[in-house]
Amino acid sequence: MTNPRLTMGSLVKAYENKWSRWVGRKYSVACNSGSSANLLMYDALLQSGKLQNKKIIVPSSAWVTTIAPAIQLGFEPIMCDADESSFGLDIDHLEELLLKHKPGTVMLVQVLGVPANMDKIMQLKEDYDFFLLEDACAAMGSSYRGRKIGTFGDMSSISTYFGHQFSTVEGGMVSTDDKELYTIAFMLRSHGWINGLDPETRAQYLNKHSIKDIGTGFVFPYAGYNFRLTDDHAFIGLRQLDRMEWLIRQRYGNHLLYQKLLTGLFGFQMFDKDTTVCSIHFCALAESEDERNFITSELQENSIETRPFTSGNQGLQPYWFKKYPKFNGQTATRLYECGFFLPNYPTLTNSDIEHICSVAIKAALEHRKGDR
Repeated sequence: MTNPRLTMGSLVKAYENKWSRWVGRKYSVACNSGSSANLLMYDALLQSGKLQNKKIIVPSSAWVTTIAPAIQLGFEPIMCDADESSFGLDIDHLEELLLKHKPGTVMLVQVLGVPANMDKIMQLKEDYDFFLLEDACAAMGSSYRGRKIGTFGDMSSISTYFGHQFSTVEGGMVSTDDKELYTIAFMLRSHGWINGLDPETRAQYLNKHSIKDIGTGFVFPYAGYNFRLTDDHAFIGLRQLDRMEWLIRQRYGNHLLYQKLLTGLFGFQMFDKDTTVCSIHFCALAESEDERNFITSELQENSIETRPFTSGNQGLQPYWFKKYPKFNGQTATRLYECGFFLPNYPTLTNSDIEHICSVAIKAALEHRKGDR
């Protein structure tokens, strides 16, 4: 095939390697979306045979495709409330569920780029011996006390959808330090076949299944998918990674300014001074659902992009309560009813953010005075 090669090829491999070096993991598998990355993590763990059971704790504050693979692949999802500070897993509720259910896996979301309390979560991982899947799809560039988000889980996922920290328009990645999990995810990503494996690993799989090597890749140890990323998307990703440090500075500075301007008027995520937040949005909490809806309508009237934080409680979404009881976690339900997003992207100026905040503040004060 002559250049340019547009399907998956050498640029995808270069992109995977560059991301691995940047984030600090041994292996990465690029795919077509963060949703696919999450599905690959679940399935790779399932196919590995390492699980003690199929019970998995899932976060209430999440995107649908954080949780959907658990349902699709026959796991037993157990929902955990959100933390008041980070909006990630509530530590006390998590430990209560670990004691009660003894799950083999915990799925963690680094919500909107604000890290969860990873010291406590990693201590629970040591105490209760579970696999940790880290959904960092909306947290690329964030760090928890000097350690990059995406390096805590046995596997982690990112999304490079066009609205995220950096974009390949569509795309995702699974990263891990476990070669076996990497190898399974690698095969699952592209049909479940051995094509592209290093010679030693290829030989191991062929020997395992007593198949003679005739020099082709048409051997399928797993029932896989077609989640390949293309070289043209990888080309964009390679260039975007060169901008990461600038992107982090801009988004972190914007996030801190939002905090400064909105302190005392709205609730929002908290983190310590040793944590760097590279957020995709700034999430604020109104005093009530009615106030939230009034504020978002005023923002939209002023041509400011916003939306309710509908991902605040996945346990109130139809796909969940059609199969399981509705989840009414105290914090998660407050996020669902009162949360709204304010825009954060690198080219916002301080004046832009001051204007956005002034509209939100004015609307909140009007609502609280009853002057609607």
